[in-house]
Amino acid sequence: MRQAPETPIRPRRSTAARLFGELCGQWPRLIVVAASIVLYVTFNIWNPMFSAVVVDHLWQRVQDAWREGDPFSLGGALGRELIQLTAQYLLTWLFYYLQSYLMASVAEGLVLSLRSQVARKLNRLPLRFFDQSKAGEVLSRVTSDLDKISETLQTGLLKLVVAIGTILGSLWVMLRYSPALTGIFLAFMSVNMAITRVVAGKNLRRAAQRQETLGDLTAVVEEYYHGRDVIRAYNRETESLRRVVRAAEANQAANQRADFLLNCVNPLIRLLNRMAQVVIAVLSGWAMLRGTMTVGVVQAFFQYVNQTAEPLTEASYMINALQAALASARRIYDLLDQEEERPDPARPAALAHARGAIAFEHVSFGYDPDRPLMRDISFTVRPGQKVAVVGATGAGKTTLINLLMRFYEVDGGRITLDGVSTAGMTRAGLRQNFGMVLQDTWLFGGTVAENIAYGRPGAAREEISAAAKAAKADAFIRAMPQGYDTPLDNEAANLSAGQRQLLTIARVFLCDPPILILDEATSSVDTRTEREIGRAMTALMHGRTSFVIAHRLSTIRDADLILFMDHGNILEQGDHKTLLAQNGAYAALYYSQFE
Repeated sequence: MRQAPETPIRPRRSTAARLFGELCGQWPRLIVVAASIVLYVTFNIWNPMFSAVVVDHLWQRVQDAWREGDPFSLGGALGRELIQLTAQYLLTWLFYYLQSYLMASVAEGLVLSLRSQVARKLNRLPLRFFDQSKAGEVLSRVTSDLDKISETLQTGLLKLVVAIGTILGSLWVMLRYSPALTGIFLAFMSVNMAITRVVAGKNLRRAAQRQETLGDLTAVVEEYYHGRDVIRAYNRETESLRRVVRAAEANQAANQRADFLLNCVNPLIRLLNRMAQVVIAVLSGWAMLRGTMTVGVVQAFFQYVNQTAEPLTEASYMINALQAALASARRIYDLLDQEEERPDPARPAALAHARGAIAFEHVSFGYDPDRPLMRDISFTVRPGQKVAVVGATGAGKTTLINLLMRFYEVDGGRITLDGVSTAGMTRAGLRQNFGMVLQDTWLFGGTVAENIAYGRPGAAREEISAAAKAAKADAFIRAMPQGYDTPLDNEAANLSAGQRQLLTIARVFLCDPPILILDEATSSVDTRTEREIGRAMTALMHGRTSFVIAHRLSTIRDADLILFMDHGNILEQGDHKTLLAQNGAYAALYYSQFE
């Protein structure tokens, strides 16, 4: 596998700005959330102030009742004040509930938007990206990274904004009550902030490492799940288990380091907060004895201390959690910023049903621009001809087909279809003229009929059945429990390799394309079925241009044009008799198969 180039580290500020820019589309909800936050913080600041008045009034009434000996004199205006305070607390709860509910929908809306962007992006990425990336790594970004962003936005960001508002408002009231006690509290708070800043910087790196190791673990598990049969066949269960365990241990170590940094700061900050409260309690008690502070003011001041200290603790925790979310967002945007396929032309040429004339004109190509693989490839194919592409493994046969289908763009020269440059067509317009049957059979979740009709979703059941009959698949399909409506699950594990191949062949029969690409299409079927498919394929290829990637040269002796490739270049081209007469590389390979 070619190694993907390293992605440069994205600055935190640009990642955060881009992430919050995604939220602009939900501004009505955000306005309501912002209003709820403002009202919640306002009530949060007002409640202790009003409680100071209520407590002072209550304390005065208690003293008056004690002196007068009348315990029933506590009602009147005090009762109305208590009802008002209760109503304020209920409104505080209401606005907290409202902002939490709406923020959850905003967060999920953002994640839905990002998932949709990723889905569209994956459709626009060139084949080179998938060659260079592990499936598990991409899966990790689409699932766990987006879940981390959603979790942080729903809880962390909301708490952080509320905490900042509460801290600022509470400090303003505390300064009005006692600048000296507020100064003591600020001294402890400055220490807390310094600790949070140091830990937050380290936590960003740890969070990024955690997500990377999770992606590696997902990739290893996905790889061994798909390769489980080969692993067992070669008795590699122990070694495969070791690789999974090593990846899991690396993820565990990264999780442990990240979680330690995330959680260790809270106990330390709480300890400093308790020490601040002890000092403030001693000094405020002395102030009450001197008569410079009332009982109501002291209890209100302690409410503000707790109201500030707890959000400060949460803020320090959530700042660290936000680092993890930023690390996840960075990985998402790294994916979204990958180089895409060349855009389709603004005024593309259209070939609804091509005749099948194909020409490679001085084509050059390389996966790495500095290391060209193909140089000056030229050949022509007339409509209806059968072209065989042969050569050793790694000779460039599949690359040739990938260029023909525009899975990759050529570096030089051009490829034409019916005289029209394929680069001047849309990819969809080009590919609708091709049908492919590969060695690797790809079936999807759904019924047998839906898999056959994958290229023509609106096909009638009669057409699907006719395609299956032409591919010699109708008999075993009707023998299945639900026939054409039998669901295929777990990568069609309930079918044999040959049956899966027959379904992909039926898919091509149904599409009825003018150009065929066959990569050893009968390699997974038995000899008798191969002969039957061969006859059907002969009928299918009649009048159509066909490209056959062949390993057994006995199957392509009737080809109109044989391209013998080696290291990306065409060494020889011609029909079977011509190439044998040249007694070159093709002849040597052909005779070696019949020794």
